[in-house]
Amino acid sequence: MISKNKITLMQYIFLIHGVQMGVGALTLPRELAEKAGTDGWITIIVCWLLATIASLIIIQIMKRNPDGTILDLLARYFGKWIGKAGTILFALYFALIANVIFIREALFIQAWILPGAEVYMLILLLSVPSYLIVRKNISILGRYAEFVFFMTLWTIIIYLLPLKYASWLHLLPILKEGIEPIISGVNTAVFSFLGFEIAFFLFPFLQKKERASMGIVIANTLSLFAFLAITLAAFSFYSPDEITIYNEPTLEMLKVIELRFIERVEIVFFSFYLFVMSTTVLPYMFMTVYCTSQLAGRHDHRRHLAWFLIIEFVFVVFFPPSFERNTMLKHVSEMAGLLVAFVFPLCLWGYVWLHGIFKRRPIT
Repeated sequence: MISKNKITLMQYIFLIHGVQMGVGALTLPRELAEKAGTDGWITIIVCWLLATIASLIIIQIMKRNPDGTILDLLARYFGKWIGKAGTILFALYFALIANVIFIREALFIQAWILPGAEVYMLILLLSVPSYLIVRKNISILGRYAEFVFFMTLWTIIIYLLPLKYASWLHLLPILKEGIEPIISGVNTAVFSFLGFEIAFFLFPFLQKKERASMGIVIANTLSLFAFLAITLAAFSFYSPDEITIYNEPTLEMLKVIELRFIERVEIVFFSFYLFVMSTTVLPYMFMTVYCTSQLAGRHDHRRHLAWFLIIEFVFVVFFPPSFERNTMLKHVSEMAGLLVAFVFPLCLWGYVWLHGIFKRRPIT
């Protein structure tokens, strides 16, 4: 299955970058301003450094088993039952994040575009294209991520337009409150960089594995530039106190753009940004059903995907979501993400490294 579904380096980069962009960019400037003030952009650089280090550790781990995913590596080093337990935990982790982002996407659509629509109807409508894309293999997701990146590249450039109303003095002085606020914002900003952990599953599908490290650094750096551009634009556009008033300041600031042929630019922007959101949620859906299908010993994940989407719909019908409830689940997924993306790779890399040393040591 892996040998038939190879992805190129570009697809590998844009898959990871797409997963990282998600919905975090819409609220990240406000969340950073609440934690670190206008020095929050420095927090983004710190999070990029941490994410890059963790990413490179993941690649070093996967080089020990280049033809299999992390599920195969766990079974190889720890045995069959630990491998199955790891598969269950990864499936739950990916399902949690997919659930949070999928519902949040529907909530944003309801708030900004279709205020009269019910969330369960939006989930139902989003499920159709989601199924059509995710039912295929990973190479299709890679092509989709590549297409969406170039189609929505202009969404970053559009943030240059509101800057004629900006005041760069809002960013000064740098480090006005010291290092502590910057560090306190790491827990908030690091969630936006989550997504590189899918390299645990993408690595065996990559055509040129020797470029995996370079590719994942490029993906993280693309996300860094995007987050920095959006955050610096918002920090300079709003005053330090004003930015905390708006839930999605990156959308609100686009309301000042006036074009003769478009009345509300922010709605057009958000409509295109829905494609960017999909490049986050669809890979997480794929990873979820990939894990469950591996657990069931099946190569075809379409039935598992259908059940996942049905469960999502039923969940929304019986437990109508809100931004407050979704934010609570988001905090849970953030904690889980820190464990899976940062703590787990470090611990596993230490074990694999020690295992290699003791295995090479001659018996006396």
